Amino acid sequence: MGGGGKCFTVTVTRKELVAAVVPMQEHWLPLSNLDLLLPPIDVSVFFCYKKPHQNANGGDDFTFGSMVGVLRKALAQALVSYYAFAGEVVSNSVGEPELLCNNRGVDFMEAYADAKLHDLSLYNPDDSIEGKLVPKKQHGVLCVQVTELKCGGLVVGCTFDHRIADAYSANMFLVSWAEMALCKPLSVVPSFRRSLLNIRRPGSYDPSLDEMYVLISALPPPRAPQPGGADPFINRIYYVTAEQLSLLQTLASTSKGSSYKRTKLESFSAFLWKMVAASAVMENDNKKTCKMGIVVDGRRRLSSGDEDKSAVMASYFGNVLSIPFGEKMIDELKEKPLSWVADAVHEYLEGAVTKEHFLGLIDWVEAHRPEPALAKIYCSGSSDGPAFVVSSGRTFPASKVDFGWGRPALGSYHFPWDGEAGYVMPMPSPARDGDWVVYMHLLKGQIELIETEAAHVFRPLTSEYLNLIS
Repeated sequence: MGGGGKCFTVTVTRKELVAAVVPMQEHWLPLSNLDLLLPPIDVSVFFCYKKPHQNANGGDDFTFGSMVGVLRKALAQALVSYYAFAGEVVSNSVGEPELLCNNRGVDFMEAYADAKLHDLSLYNPDDSIEGKLVPKKQHGVLCVQVTELKCGGLVVGCTFDHRIADAYSANMFLVSWAEMALCKPLSVVPSFRRSLLNIRRPGSYDPSLDEMYVLISALPPPRAPQPGGADPFINRIYYVTAEQLSLLQTLASTSKGSSYKRTKLESFSAFLWKMVAASAVMENDNKKTCKMGIVVDGRRRLSSGDEDKSAVMASYFGNVLSIPFGEKMIDELKEKPLSWVADAVHEYLEGAVTKEHFLGLIDWVEAHRPEPALAKIYCSGSSDGPAFVVSSGRTFPASKVDFGWGRPALGSYHFPWDGEAGYVMPMPSPARDGDWVVYMHLLKGQIELIETEAAHVFRPLTSEYLNLIS
């Protein structure tokens, strides 16, 4: 399944630090209240490129060395504007993380993999990506690994500190890095204006936020390992066709009590909620609940019709996220129609897609500082009943991450976080308009049920689908 899945090894051949070509004066950048809701976790993203044939000027073929040179030079240029990625996270006097913008630089690695692009089992990133084609970050905020493949193809993998950037911010950087490589002006210059997320005086927040976020000190101690080993989390990548997405949307929108058309994300998430609930087969599990969160980006919500603020928020670099979640009885999710579940998704999202929600969340963090807190669903799962989060990557600009040797054959986030909940991210497919590529980090039992019961929806990502076999 998924393109061969042959074993291969990756050898790192060179490591260096790449700093901004024009360093800024060293300074401190505080994290915003919304940044402070993120635990110290790293996010990875990778791009696979076929072997290029001609360079942009129609001259000789690109070599691995020439492509690395382009990436390194463009990175040093991009870090001038994206200086946060060249800094270091340190603790301040009250123990909160802050960003020291000292142009430490980015760990930049070159590597060789004895595998061809079309032989990579991209469907199973545990075999092909994890620990091989995306780097483990040891220092700093961002690290990069550029891997040459046996076929002459290339994989660019990045890992960054989520406390400093959300996916929206990382996407801005990736596009800017590619623009630098093509000697284009930056289409977006990042803004680090923390005053955009200032607290209100006096502050206020809705009590519902106490159910959505939790102080780390209030969490129960970690559970002891289960005898015989618990069901492990595994990672998979699928594609979902445009036709299946339209069908799910139709089924999700045919509720007796509602004439509204549910979005594709609401419909997809509702279907997945039913699948994860159906995977709960232990005794008495039907009497338990299943939680699903959806990541909401607050940039547009905080602008709320103000065109000037909208333009500034569109370039804001940092975290502007909230993770509202719904909780339903497992037997309800299994038995009710998709439209009922989609209505439940829409209902709990409604309260979080507002300006007031995000202003309240900023004030909630302020009321509890310097005590660290995080989204409650991140630490939900196992004995509480299953839980997972859906994060929409539908604006993931993989097609714009072209450094001069063509668009990537595949771009995907890779986020096997340490939370007790699963994580799912749908992204646009590079192979067919309207299709989605879906990254899943779920329990093995949940994946097995999805592959059995919903094989017509979630199809393993293969080299054939990505047109990697020439």
